[in-house]
Amino acid sequence: MTGQDAPGAEPARPGDEQARLRGAGELDVIELTGLRGWGHHGVLEQEKQIGQEFVVDVALGLSTGPAGRTDALSRTVNYAEIAQLVQREITTGARDLIETLAERIASGALQAHPLLRRVQVTVHKPSAPVGIPFEDVRVRITRHASPVEAVLALGTNLGDRPQHLQRALTVLESTDGLEIAWTGPVLETDPVGGPEQGAYLNSAIGVHTVLGPFELLAAAQSAERHARRERREHWGPRTLDVDVITYGPMRLEDPELTLPHPRAHERAFVLAPWHAARPKAELPGHGPVGDLLAAAADRDGLRPGPAVEGFDRP
Repeated sequence: MTGQDAPGAEPARPGDEQARLRGAGELDVIELTGLRGWGHHGVLEQEKQIGQEFVVDVALGLSTGPAGRTDALSRTVNYAEIAQLVQREITTGARDLIETLAERIASGALQAHPLLRRVQVTVHKPSAPVGIPFEDVRVRITRHASPVEAVLALGTNLGDRPQHLQRALTVLESTDGLEIAWTGPVLETDPVGGPEQGAYLNSAIGVHTVLGPFELLAAAQSAERHARRERREHWGPRTLDVDVITYGPMRLEDPELTLPHPRAHERAFVLAPWHAARPKAELPGHGPVGDLLAAAADRDGLRPGPAVEGFDRP
């Protein structure tokens, strides 16, 4: 899907978009079961005064591949933090309904852990005042993280440069769990840093995605492979470069991925097409993109590039 609707098509509703994105790929699951705590949740006054034991099960949906390949805790969800969140919600405050307790646990987990894409919470109330013999009362809910808006920067200075950009857009659009939200104009830019080389074509695009940041990086690298990118020289010429600039407001320092991109705030060839498409955008931690562009040292090396199908659309 692109940023424009096909003629005669009904505009996509936000719920439709989320449903389509959620359907992309299978998530791995980390489960915590039998988390116990003494809480004061219930409609009856004595439940709030005396309290009772609550038991919570949590199933965390995310991609564990990046952590499994590198053995890095930063690439997964720390389940000890989730356990502490559950304990805090059980023991703090007094809710009438266990539905409310489940909702608070789910929303708190999703807000605290951007790598988490889905959470299922089951709250058990084994001592509920039902009035007849019973084994358990439980509420189970499933909540999904909203699609994240991310910004990618594209550049090319080898071969058929417009074709590399257009093909990259096609590859990204065909990626499950990712939709193009907007594209900036194509600019021709002088190379910054590195060896002597030819001029680049650059642009920036915005995407909505349910992919985690490392899966988004993998999608960017897949587009580079389609262009037969070869990494022979640092900052050297290349058929295609696709960088993840932002992933929502996420801050991340990892050997393979730093968010926001560590040099984006000073690169006019990233800022200019982004600002043209989204004039009010801000780079997390650095401020308005327009202000950063005005201060960028390489802004005088920008000039209009050729028309490339799919770029510069709302």
